[in-house]
Amino acid sequence: MSSLANQLVRAEKEEIARAIRTLLGRPLVSRHDDPAAFDLIRKRRRPLVQWFDYFCGWRLVVEPRQGYARLVKVRSEPAATRPARRRRATGAPFDRRRYTLLCLCAAELLAAPVTTIGMLARRVAQAAAVEPGVPAFDPVRNDERAAFADALKLLEHYGALTAMDGVTDSYLGDEDAKVLYRVDTTLVIRLLAAPVPPSRADARGLPGSLTTESRYGGEEQGGEQTATQRALQTRHSLIRRLLDEPVVYRHELTPAEAAYAASATGRRLIRRAAEEAGFVLEERAEGLLLVDADAIATDTRFPDDGGHAKVAALLLLDLLVTAGPVTTARLDAEAADLLRRFPQWAKAYQSDGGGPRLAADALEVLTLFGLARRTGERVAALPAAARYRVDPAPDDQEDR
Repeated sequence: MSSLANQLVRAEKEEIARAIRTLLGRPLVSRHDDPAAFDLIRKRRRPLVQWFDYFCGWRLVVEPRQGYARLVKVRSEPAATRPARRRRATGAPFDRRRYTLLCLCAAELLAAPVTTIGMLARRVAQAAAVEPGVPAFDPVRNDERAAFADALKLLEHYGALTAMDGVTDSYLGDEDAKVLYRVDTTLVIRLLAAPVPPSRADARGLPGSLTTESRYGGEEQGGEQTATQRALQTRHSLIRRLLDEPVVYRHELTPAEAAYAASATGRRLIRRAAEEAGFVLEERAEGLLLVDADAIATDTRFPDDGGHAKVAALLLLDLLVTAGPVTTARLDAEAADLLRRFPQWAKAYQSDGGGPRLAADALEVLTLFGLARRTGERVAALPAAARYRVDPAPDDQEDR
């Protein structure tokens, strides 16, 4: 019996760890898109809710009847490293206009569980006309329809909107296109990950008013922050960074986070959080890194041959590690040389100015993964880049 009990306990821990990493990689999991993942989260709901609340201060909402689980992730510091992206071929990040239309669409979709694309466009146009500071929405213009369609396609991707008849893309070329939608109003509400609803945000528009977390107290809550609240906020902010960022460097931590990471209590809790979530924790003098061997908890990978910029980033990284810091002009020249040597590769960059564009996109990848930093016109590799260093092969003499 003891052997069976141990196996059951081990299986439960493995399921909880897998569910944690699944939610970290996909904060919205639906039964429709991934029934196995949703059933696992539903099955282990209670320990998952407790884990995210204790270690991160994040709220997990599981709706068995509606068939989705939503991890409400709140960052301690704002960041633009993971923008919403267009669901069309380009995959370009949302601009301000698309974010504005996304918010207007979400607000207007709460009015009815069924609508058409034309009715929704008219409601959005009316809302934009009376909302101070919001540019008017003109569906006659092609660029406006494209931005509107991108907002709708993102809502479809999340499952908040379902096309029952017609396709959203038809609206791109025809203002009178007919598309009928079913709206999951509950899920539309859940999409907003903000502790403070916009309708109750500070009317003065203070930075961070939507993301103010009352559990930490402080001046924004009209009082002093207690020692317990400070410790809680520090623990949550540090572990959030570890879970959200590819690598956390010690010199980038706040004094409170650095002290907590160096303390016996902090080290114990970080190791416990990593173990319970199924991560391998790397502790270095320069920083901390959580490794998911199964790559479940990540929304993007490196190295990865899925894009030309990532391939170029890996090649340029070797230069940065062995010869850096280098100038941006040197990176541009190296990227241009790659394009000359492989004329059938990266055809989107095989034009005038392709080298600098490829170098810029590759540098963006390296910066996102915490592998390089640009300062002015110079680029330097960061400590984590040593993981990808290519050691020279020993010559024949050494082999003997």
